[in-house]
Amino acid sequence: MDFKDYYKILGVSPNASEKEIKSAYRRLARKYHPDVNPNDPKAEERFKEINEAYEVLSDPEKRRKYDQMRQQYEAWKQAGGRGTFDWSRWATGAPGNYGPGHVHVEYVSPEDLGDFSDLFGDLGGLGGFSDFFETFFGGAGRRRQPRPRRGRDVEQPLQITLEEAFHGGTRRIQWEDGSTIEVRIPRGIDTGKRIRVRGKGTPGMAGGEPGDLYLKVEVLPHPVFERRGDDLYVKVPVDLYTAVLGGEVKVPTMTGSVMLKIPPGTQNGKIFRLRGLGMPKLRNPDQRGDLYAEVVIQVPTSLTPEERRLFEQLRDLARKKEVTT
Repeated sequence: MDFKDYYKILGVSPNASEKEIKSAYRRLARKYHPDVNPNDPKAEERFKEINEAYEVLSDPEKRRKYDQMRQQYEAWKQAGGRGTFDWSRWATGAPGNYGPGHVHVEYVSPEDLGDFSDLFGDLGGLGGFSDFFETFFGGAGRRRQPRPRRGRDVEQPLQITLEEAFHGGTRRIQWEDGSTIEVRIPRGIDTGKRIRVRGKGTPGMAGGEPGDLYLKVEVLPHPVFERRGDDLYVKVPVDLYTAVLGGEVKVPTMTGSVMLKIPPGTQNGKIFRLRGLGMPKLRNPDQRGDLYAEVVIQVPTSLTPEERRLFEQLRDLARKKEVTT
């Protein structure tokens, strides 16, 4: 069996105070926490070693026993380390009698590492302590029962269409394990907002309530409308004759088309404001933003000989008018 140098693991001296041990543990646990190092087996093993060292050195009874064993082990090594060190007098029971799950450190988030009052409980799937610990400390000392701890909140992206953002409704989401949840999409929600689904985060520990799921919304681009806050912008094609002589054109909205009056002599790029035809306001869906219709004049691309002759006449008249003025 290999001896575990818990002081070396935490990077403190054998004379370190309780405060120094806590400080070293907090710094290292944050550095090697699985949430900070996902899919890194070496960091996970280091994290477990740090927890094991802190479990012993933070407990006065365990630390006193460990210090006595360490002194005799160091003396045996300095004497040449002949034969085999007698571990039996230090063991709490036969090796192997204390399997994983006897005493473990709770798997908490890095942000929670400032609180040392309830860190001891179930390690949350990270595995048990080493054989060294289980042999000499697995059944000794006080048992610290974990307090109920709320599960962590989880954030996931959610893409929705502009129509879903306008009308609201529900969306059924299926997870990788086949389970589904139904999410309510509020009217008027915009990119960057979050939808909270209570109790759908990670499970709680020791009877604690589960965390929440937060869906970060992204409203996908629309082929017709451009959204700017609660307002919508749309380009409206207007033929040359209507732009010159005036008339009416259809303007699309999120609930159907409306007729827009075009005054004579309307220029390309002119923007008309249609009040109350934009997006619902998130905090007051009964109110809506505005719709801005930008005129895009359509110039004829193919003319009959008669049409060309008439346009030439109009051109000549316009030039005469410029000369006379």
